[in-house]
Amino acid sequence: MPISIDEFESRDPDARRTNAERVLRFLADNRDKAYKAVEIADAADVDENSIHPVLNRLEERGLVRHREPYWAVGDLDAISEATVFHSTAAFLDEELGPEDREEWLAAARTDEDRDE
Repeated sequence: MPISIDEFESRDPDARRTNAERVLRFLADNRDKAYKAVEIADAADVDENSIHPVLNRLEERGLVRHREPYWAVGDLDAISEATVFHSTAAFLDEELGPEDREEWLAAARTDEDRDE
């Protein structure tokens, strides 16, 4: 369904971004500084109760760095690769439908049965 051009122009581009995407965008835009988690939550518009799990997941992937109590952007090449992977996966999900874990497991069991 089409929307008016006024609504199109007024849409917030950050509205569809995940918490992780907003955090990475903020830290990448401010890569010359390190921030406390609460500062990141406020600046990236992420709920304070969600910020630590988000930062911890990003740290596990090498996308942010942590030295108590501060957080900073991680390797920009890793962030670029993660962004490309995420957008490719989102495109494929949109075009082909999301992956179904049960379908994958069933196919694996069928393959195992054939090998026996």
